[in-house]
Amino acid sequence: NDLIQGIKKIKDYQISVFPGGFSYGDDLGSGQAYANKVRNHLWEDIENFVSQDKLVIGICNGFQILTNLGLLPGALTFNDGGRYLDRWVDLKIESHSPWLKGLKTISLPIAHGEGKFQADKKIFHDLKISQNIVARYTKGEICTYQDLSANPNGSLDDIAGITAYQGRVLGMMPHPERALLITQLPQFPFLKEKSRRTKKDLPEYGPALQIFKNATNYFKE
Repeated sequence: NDLIQGIKKIKDYQISVFPGGFSYGDDLGSGQAYANKVRNHLWEDIENFVSQDKLVIGICNGFQILTNLGLLPGALTFNDGGRYLDRWVDLKIESHSPWLKGLKTISLPIAHGEGKFQADKKIFHDLKISQNIVARYTKGEICTYQDLSANPNGSLDDIAGITAYQGRVLGMMPHPERALLITQLPQFPFLKEKSRRTKKDLPEYGPALQIFKNATNYFKE
């Protein structure tokens, strides 16, 4: 609303975040109403923003908004299980995105009812050829520890995150902002006890902070 009213100008910023959460209660479809508002009031500014050397991330509902706007290909639809999921997943990072620099694997929480990524054959082919599939669900430490399925929602080819605009625009269903602190990790009690027994200091932050550090470092470099 500040951008629409002219209180703030998006051109004054280097990073834009479409956050997770249930915009408009998702009553009109996941991220659709929010995307319509952006398209109707801010589209020219958004187009100018993504055409420049700037960064955009859409997380969960934000990912849905980016696909509805057409800034990312494909679509997010109802989970195969037909219900809302709140759990952790393991990701394999396959990235040329500045957002994910230096990451190979990471575990993050999800919280969505419409997180299944789907795309037609052409879009899927283009995503693979352009190497814009950057995160896939995999059976890692958390899924093994909690005996969970790797792919929580039935996403095509286990896709959890994609990019566009030379990797500068990233959409992902898992929530890195909910896993910034070491105390937020599901295995924190184990890590705390291990730290006590080995007499090694436990870090304050979890690996998800690196995603946001990467974004700020992009403009420092």
